[in-house]
Amino acid sequence: MKKGDLLENVYIETIAAEGKCVAKMDGLVIFLKGGAPGDTVEATVTRVKKSFLEARVTKVIKASDLRTQPFCLHFGVCGGCTWQHINYDTQLYYKQKQVQDNLERIGGLQLPDIHPILGSSKTKLYRNKLDFTFTHSEWLTWEDLQSDRVKGPALGFHIPKMFDKVFNVNECHLQPDPSNGIRISLKEAALSMNIPFFDLWSQEGFLRTVTIRTASSGETMVILQVTKKKMEWIEPLLQMLMDKFPQITSANYVINSKRNDTFNDLEVITWKGNPYITELMPKAGGKGNLQYRVGPKSFYQTNSDQAYELYKIAWQLAELKGDELVYDLYTGTGTIANFVAANAKKVIGLEYVADAIEDAKVNAEINGITNTSFFAGDIKDLLNDNFLNTHGRPDVIITDPPRAGMHEDVCKMILKAAPKKIVYVSCNPATQARDLKILSEKYEISAIHPVDMFPHTMHVENVVSLTLIDNQ
Repeated sequence: MKKGDLLENVYIETIAAEGKCVAKMDGLVIFLKGGAPGDTVEATVTRVKKSFLEARVTKVIKASDLRTQPFCLHFGVCGGCTWQHINYDTQLYYKQKQVQDNLERIGGLQLPDIHPILGSSKTKLYRNKLDFTFTHSEWLTWEDLQSDRVKGPALGFHIPKMFDKVFNVNECHLQPDPSNGIRISLKEAALSMNIPFFDLWSQEGFLRTVTIRTASSGETMVILQVTKKKMEWIEPLLQMLMDKFPQITSANYVINSKRNDTFNDLEVITWKGNPYITELMPKAGGKGNLQYRVGPKSFYQTNSDQAYELYKIAWQLAELKGDELVYDLYTGTGTIANFVAANAKKVIGLEYVADAIEDAKVNAEINGITNTSFFAGDIKDLLNDNFLNTHGRPDVIITDPPRAGMHEDVCKMILKAAPKKIVYVSCNPATQARDLKILSEKYEISAIHPVDMFPHTMHVENVVSLTLIDNQ
């Protein structure tokens, strides 16, 4: 077997980690890109290893009953919603299976019954943030090339794993209005003004990216990233958007002459409006709303409605009575800390991004929350004996680390602090399983609750409750 060989009549059995389909043929495991469980397909080999093959589905011979019609015209080109062709109930089944497989196989853990995964009430238009890239020369599909379509400037998404290839987005179903209108109007205005789009290879041109953030309050933020301060181009574009879309309450621009599009280390200039938008989230218990100010660099869960459900589960599993000292690790902008504060004696949030900690303090202030404190620093260095002795040993720890999970030193320090309960919120069940294996020295798992934050993708969130073993 070699790269490029055609595999015929391959029956797809299941879905494995990272969303790849799995089949078996002549004793070999085949990981396939594309397809759905229950499909019979033809596939082209893309990689050959001793114990497995990787392949790409090139033809569906017999379609699975689990399939559904993709709703986006960019499906198959865009790397965003790669499970659109699989019905949503099946997506949820495999996400829950992913959680169980990781906890059992990587963690080697004894598990209680897993709560049924909480699906998203919205499977379209659920994101509150999208980044679009300008390119002077769009990427065309084979069908486009066959139709003699001429390449032109574009504003859209990168082809997966290709930094220099951007396809033009006609319509995206991920973010609600006015997202599509803003993108289309911005592109048309820039073309009419002959403003040069960026060349990702030569690093020349003017327009680089646009970030659109929407909020449940109805407010919208636009961040235009350009290569130089040329106000005769920047101002007409932003003014046009604000005139056409009154929902825009924050218009910003960034001057970026670097070789990448990240702007966390750059100044964001608010041209008009507020330097933030306001996200509303129901309070724990559902009486009234919390307000969270979201700035251009702020992290906020991209599925706002489902973020409330996620935090509500974490709050319920924490079982706070009102007299506890709670540590919220990887607190970000203090969303969880401020969410649970009304049910705790005190909440201490720790976060390695200093700007996020400042946002957390502001969010506590505007909500009238006075029993939270926030500290910035690398958590493996910040959470030590001196910190515990100074601020008190926690009764409950809530932790929501990035995809890489917690540093081993943090896990060991949690064991040393020995809170009665730990609630671990994770966006990566594999690294969560690794960390839970360490914590199992003193803790047993009392509840597992998967949550789907990103429909039509392989990603899944998982909340695990841990209880200190009585004899520890």
